[in-house]
Amino acid sequence: MGQSSSTFGASSDSEVSVSRRFSFRSTAVISSLEQFEEPEVLESSVSGGRDYTFDLPDECLASVFQFLGAGDRKRCSLVCKRWFRVDGQNRCRLSLNAQSEILPFLPSLFTRFDSVTKLALRCDRKSISINDDALILISIRCRNLSRVKLRGCREITDVGMDIFAQNCKSLKKFSCGSCLFGSKAMNAILTHCKALEEFSVKRLRGIQDGSEMIGSGIEAPSLKSVCLKELINGQCFEPLIIGAKKLTTLKVIRCLGDWDKVLEKIGSGNTGLIEIHLERLQVSDLGLSGISKCTNLEVLRIVKTPECTNSGLICVAEHCKLLRKLHIDAWRTNRIGDEGLIVVARQCLNLQELVLIGVNPTALGLAAVASNCHKLERLALCGSGSVGDAEIACIAAKCVALKKLCIKGCPISDVGIESLAWGCPNLAKIKVKKCRGVSGGIADWLRERRESLIVNWDDVEVERLDGTTSEIGALESVAEFPRTAAQVSDSAAASSSNGPMNLLRTKILAYRNLVPCAFRSIACSWLRLYGPYDLDFSCKGICNCQNAGLGKFVLSLPVFSWLLIQFHGFSLAQLDFSYIIGFLTC
Repeated sequence: MGQSSSTFGASSDSEVSVSRRFSFRSTAVISSLEQFEEPEVLESSVSGGRDYTFDLPDECLASVFQFLGAGDRKRCSLVCKRWFRVDGQNRCRLSLNAQSEILPFLPSLFTRFDSVTKLALRCDRKSISINDDALILISIRCRNLSRVKLRGCREITDVGMDIFAQNCKSLKKFSCGSCLFGSKAMNAILTHCKALEEFSVKRLRGIQDGSEMIGSGIEAPSLKSVCLKELINGQCFEPLIIGAKKLTTLKVIRCLGDWDKVLEKIGSGNTGLIEIHLERLQVSDLGLSGISKCTNLEVLRIVKTPECTNSGLICVAEHCKLLRKLHIDAWRTNRIGDEGLIVVARQCLNLQELVLIGVNPTALGLAAVASNCHKLERLALCGSGSVGDAEIACIAAKCVALKKLCIKGCPISDVGIESLAWGCPNLAKIKVKKCRGVSGGIADWLRERRESLIVNWDDVEVERLDGTTSEIGALESVAEFPRTAAQVSDSAAASSSNGPMNLLRTKILAYRNLVPCAFRSIACSWLRLYGPYDLDFSCKGICNCQNAGLGKFVLSLPVFSWLLIQFHGFSLAQLDFSYIIGFLTC
């Protein structure tokens, strides 16, 4: 059947096909936004076919666009003038590269996107960002902004932020990072934007020692969440946190200075906090005692604060009995353990989620949690050297309501996992990562015993010689084992090219893919002569070496050469790389 196309001026923008109902093929390059200033209806009269998209109202078409990604939505807006217009009038979110070169295009840009309520302005470090003039222009054209995010806009000053806040008084969420304006800009936002609910500040270099306090005398009647990240003088936000009576969430992450006094004042002045997140701060038990005054606290995250001990945790548990979620990353300092967990178990009976990272609880502490916290649904044990099969068996026997269990970097074995086959009747998902004593076969066995259980399993990889391991354990394994040096040599011999570059490549691959078993003769020699000391060879399950199975062994080429000289009488002249490979594969 024939086809007819509609035109924009002299160019064709679409073709209608009966076999596929409609398909669009752009034949013109869009050079400027002004080409689509007015809508134009496509000619849909085709012999035997029509464009069914015109049966959709603009509202339905806009709803379809909302389900598309950014790239697809841009391409759809170039199909025809109607789609271009509908996309512009109904786009609420906009993210712009906020370089200074964008200033001349802002009027036409916001003429098209006149309904934007959520705006993100980002500029990279190597570029010059937009200045006050551009920000003021945006605030004039978009007075209904409810969410604004500024990243790397270093040319914006306190003056520009003040005018912006006066023009956008309906702002509900404000976030800024890596900017140079200071406390005056922050106070302007808090003063003029009375509907502000979420306030996030990250790496704000304009706030230094001696800056004026932020939020002093300002009510912030709607403020519910404050997030402070990587600030030099974050303590100047103290009046804001105390004065915001509806504040429920406080996050302070990687901010310098002592925070004990601030947290004590916050606990006394604002007891309505529900969620507190403290990460990499100078906080001790004094700060935790201040937090304990927030009796409505439900979520507490203490991450890498080495000065916090059992005493501070006990103080929080005794006063904050509504705790539902508790996350502790003790950074392996051994200052938080069974003593604190037992009090948490006795006082916080509503606990639903417990995450312990770098904490060393025993069966005593975990038994107390399992016996008292009957609502516990999510439990994570990561990097705990004291969590073994006995502790897992205790969890399996007593955690009746448990639904999700994560075990990472703990010295458990197949015996501990087997206990989960009959315990935890409500368990829906288990994740085991980087546990050396657990074999891959136990995962299939567990799936057979409990078909409804989702098992997320990562076998521990045989460690390579590059020494790249995570903080908790070894690298996660891939589907296949690394090839041995003999396999590499065989594959290289089969190659048709025997040039020097190919030979060098073969040698490098052979060295990088050696498994720890290749060092068993050297390992035995070392252990016979000197004992284990700090060297630890991971040969368990791969060879029948009597001294195998202690931990991880990282070996570099110079160290390996030194071992050959010491134990086998080689000289430096004899240490040819190909000879080393032949020695290891014999």
